[in-house]
Amino acid sequence: MLTLAQIKAKSAARLKGLHPVVSAAADKLIERCYTCGIPILITQGLRTFAEQDRLFAQGRTAAGGIVTNAKGGYSYHNYGLAVDFALLLPDGSGVSWDMKSDGDRDGTSDWHEVVQQAKALGFEWGGDWTSFKDYPHFQLSFDLTIANLLAGTRPAPSAVEAAYMLINREESQTMTNTVSAVVNLNGCKIAEGYIKEGLTYVPVRAVAEALGASVGFNAATRTVEITSSR
Repeated sequence: MLTLAQIKAKSAARLKGLHPVVSAAADKLIERCYTCGIPILITQGLRTFAEQDRLFAQGRTAAGGIVTNAKGGYSYHNYGLAVDFALLLPDGSGVSWDMKSDGDRDGTSDWHEVVQQAKALGFEWGGDWTSFKDYPHFQLSFDLTIANLLAGTRPAPSAVEAAYMLINREESQTMTNTVSAVVNLNGCKIAEGYIKEGLTYVPVRAVAEALGASVGFNAATRTVEITSSR
């Protein structure tokens, strides 16, 4: 079971060059998904116009299937305003784009749980598009069109401030009167959490799986099921 720090490290390079708000939102998305027991990897971040043109050529003048309808300059990726993601396998050995997988067994696919978390952070989802659905894609447009961006317009300070407020709102409410906590097992860090009003809160999946147990969730009864193999 990877720690949150290890999971974040896998995406760190792809957060570079993004608009600071988008980078902060993506980082927060990784944290929230980890808390839900769903590790994710940011697979794409900022793209140059040339990189976008190469992707556009795929399935048209180059080998492979069509993956985008956007030429260079016509994707929010080209302005550091978008990221793509995939589900990270628990051991970190690879990724999955299986939109039906329910690894945390809570009755909702992991993919759509990630989408829910992303939308709560203000991201728009490519899966909601009508002409060309892009299921791994999230973006913060700040109400700017591609034409605006091509003309040199960038997110207004007021829009940036509003985005930061949305990203940090839940955390600022949750973390009032709390202190951070680290859980070690036999001297090795297995989870991060916090202490509030004398109670320690940590991800149950991280602790249980570190002890060799499996974790499931019964959506009907709202019950966490821990099954020990010992």
